[in-house]
Amino acid sequence: MKQILQNLKNGNTELVDIPEPQLKPGHLLIKTRASVVSAGTEKMLVDFGKANLLEKAKQQPDRVKQALNKIKTDGILPTVQAIRTKLDQPLPLGYSNVGTVIAVGQGVSAFKPGDRVVSNGHHAEVVCVPQNLCALVPEEVSDEDAAFTVIAAIGLQGIRLAQPTIGEVFVVMGLGLIGILTAQLLLANGCKVIGTDYNSERIELARKLGVIPADLSKNEDVEALARTITQGRGVDGVLITASTKSNEPVHQGAQMCRKRGRLVLIGVTGLELSRADFYEKELSFQVSCSYGPGRYDPSYEEKGNDYPLGFVRWTEQRNFEAVLEIVKQQRIDIKSLITHHFEIDQAKAAYQALSDGKALGIVLKYIEYNSQMPVDAAQAFAKSIQLSSETLAGQAPGVGMIGAGNYSNQVLIPAIKRLGVPLVNIASSGGVNGAHVGKRYGFARTTTDVRQLIEDENVNCLFITTRHDSHAQYAIEALSAGKHVFVEKPLCLTHEDLARIKKLQLRENQVLTVGFNRRFSPLITRMKRLLDQAKEPKAFVYTVNAGAIPKSHWTQDEEIGGGRIIGEACHFIDTIRFLANSNIKKIQLSMMGAGNPEASKDNVTFTLSFEDGSIGTVHYLANGHKSFPKERLEAFVSGKILQLDNYRVLKGSGWSNFKKEWLWTQDKGQKDCVKSFIDAVRLKKGPPIPLDEIFEVTETSFRINEQIKLS
Repeated sequence: MKQILQNLKNGNTELVDIPEPQLKPGHLLIKTRASVVSAGTEKMLVDFGKANLLEKAKQQPDRVKQALNKIKTDGILPTVQAIRTKLDQPLPLGYSNVGTVIAVGQGVSAFKPGDRVVSNGHHAEVVCVPQNLCALVPEEVSDEDAAFTVIAAIGLQGIRLAQPTIGEVFVVMGLGLIGILTAQLLLANGCKVIGTDYNSERIELARKLGVIPADLSKNEDVEALARTITQGRGVDGVLITASTKSNEPVHQGAQMCRKRGRLVLIGVTGLELSRADFYEKELSFQVSCSYGPGRYDPSYEEKGNDYPLGFVRWTEQRNFEAVLEIVKQQRIDIKSLITHHFEIDQAKAAYQALSDGKALGIVLKYIEYNSQMPVDAAQAFAKSIQLSSETLAGQAPGVGMIGAGNYSNQVLIPAIKRLGVPLVNIASSGGVNGAHVGKRYGFARTTTDVRQLIEDENVNCLFITTRHDSHAQYAIEALSAGKHVFVEKPLCLTHEDLARIKKLQLRENQVLTVGFNRRFSPLITRMKRLLDQAKEPKAFVYTVNAGAIPKSHWTQDEEIGGGRIIGEACHFIDTIRFLANSNIKKIQLSMMGAGNPEASKDNVTFTLSFEDGSIGTVHYLANGHKSFPKERLEAFVSGKILQLDNYRVLKGSGWSNFKKEWLWTQDKGQKDCVKSFIDAVRLKKGPPIPLDEIFEVTETSFRINEQIKLS
């Protein structure tokens, strides 16, 4: 199928072939009938992509600070590589879509195949969208009109925050697509509306729609106009839909408002506010968030948990429904906003029109691919596409990759490619990352159907790098199919899944390993050789400056990510277990703020006691500063000390044969970890990490996590 992507590195807008997306639980699979190009948001992304690196940096000063901190801790080469990889990732464009449902995921009951729906789906022939980001389209509303729903909902949410009443006077600053839709919705609400813009054509269109215009290109005085219309009282509210770095819109809006007037920012402006502007009039100012309540809330959007109507009257989905009802009643005029029509195959021409600055409403049509198609044609587009014509039959080991996210793209696949093994197939749920990463590194195929990859006879080495909750099932299926399996940590999230994996009867020389890469770091292996010289028990102190992650992030979700101990701290358990070379017999834990239900569970200290008398303490802390190195490991034994700083510098105190070793760049062992796995497959030798140690570390992470819950 075809989808429009934006390359942020060079600014190119491309129409690419990708597999049909995978249907997820709680989601709808939708065949697009029409979508609308957002003249503001999408033009901003295109312009950002075309800017040079210096201009990009000026536009994102916070990212520059992050990069400088990363250089201090990790070195310049990893930082440059991370920036290049990030900019190279394709960005799907579009968020206002109408189409026909062709399949519904598990748990969906409000929609069925054949329904015509709006969604925030991208510009693609098929999109997979959470059910709470979709709404049924009334029969009376055309595809073209319905396609503007999500964009209109952005304006509607700003209006709801402003709480207009019949007869009030509002100013809409910026008459782009969202601005004109916002002005029309205010008019439909019984308000008088003043509209301002520098574009005379949009000013004239707004006038025809009933807006009182103020053409800024002709130096018309909007403040004087506002005083005249309100008999000197000032307007009741201002909605800012403009996009500018200037602080002037907020200042001017405040000047036009009456006492206790309301300002709502829907667009993007400078926010250096003047206290004097707001103090004397006791003005309120608020920033509107996208389509409404529920936006960016994983519980609402991804898990489908709706907000009770009695407590949250207007969610983003209910805002979609309200817009559709207003369009159905013909209380706003959509057709007058459409300046261009393009077929999806004409995507480049559409974005050229956008860049020319003359377009307002650009409608992309998908009729050629959707009209007359049967509703149940769920397999109309392939779930797997060929990326290379290279013949791979008989070549071993052949690599398959489930997951094409940042870690796969930046770390694992480059390490695999250096080994010269055939890259056979790569799977991603949405299709975009798989196609992009697959082309970049030379994979033969890409798919959104994991079963195809597991059943591929040319794949005998499978890397699993998906979200944590899927690791166990994919590993079990792949191992049962006779594949060698590399699972990026963690191996699994529950005792039950661990028991299922342990019960598997692996074939002779079949390899299962987990991406506990730190034990393969050259500085860790150097530590191991030195420590093995001493027979006495050892003491380890591992300090992890983990950094804060929002509670809403998927890694913090117990069901999906397992939490940070199971999902990340397993690395540090394994590293100490490797260096101690002894079984773990006891765990002790302390948590900051223990007993307080609001305390962060990301600030813990746990101590591992080993059978040989060694101890290892891990300080896992999320309340530090980003400029400080992320990891420091210290080992004490027989009057000697080893100190490892962030996998770049290893220092020794008291060692007759060792003082210091350092690396030009950070090396956490990822490349050697991958190599050890491939070598184990090629040479038919034992697993690079003993299975009993993998199981022991995994079980230990579960036990620590359980103690945290009880703290």
